[in-house]
Amino acid sequence: MSAGNPPLQPDPAWLQAFATLMSRIDAALGPAKPKKPVVICIAGGAAMHFYTGERYSRDVDAKIFARVMIDPQELQVAYQGHDGRARLLYFDTQYNDSFALLHHAAYDDARPVSIDGIAASRLNVRLLQPVDLAVSKLSRFSEQDQDDIRALARHGLITAAALRKRAETSLHDYVGNLERIRNSITIASRQVDEITRGKAGNGL
Repeated sequence: MSAGNPPLQPDPAWLQAFATLMSRIDAALGPAKPKKPVVICIAGGAAMHFYTGERYSRDVDAKIFARVMIDPQELQVAYQGHDGRARLLYFDTQYNDSFALLHHAAYDDARPVSIDGIAASRLNVRLLQPVDLAVSKLSRFSEQDQDDIRALARHGLITAAALRKRAETSLHDYVGNLERIRNSITIASRQVDEITRGKAGNGL
């Protein structure tokens, strides 16, 4: 973990299931060491869970920067949650970031994360930075997306100014309704600012 990065907070049982998924993707790369590490960047609810420990995600949204042939049945892992109940974690093969608002440098800036049993020289697991994770939620901007942005703010992972700047500098690559997404940026920035000011007012 590099200096300055906030600590990650995934549930241990969830993390073990995630590591199993990554190990199966790693195995699908074949026995030979790749000429360069294959990058897989985690987004969505899985990245949220890594950063906040909240919202147990059932699916893993991720972009793999290589073609990987693997049986879909291998892309789901059953595990026991902290409450003793059976849970399922699966890799979402339908994930598509084409219509999301995302900064052009989001994947280059993504945070490397060490996963037990995974050699970064083969499979380089990364997480979208918190601000890019927040930006990616602005295009759909459902109530769940707004909850996620507020959670990132409560954990002190984003600021209104950083969110607005990153989002606005991402607009030139966006394919969609610009008026609608500018409105989403304004609403999200206001919500984050209210949380940040509330934390400051409480001396947190």
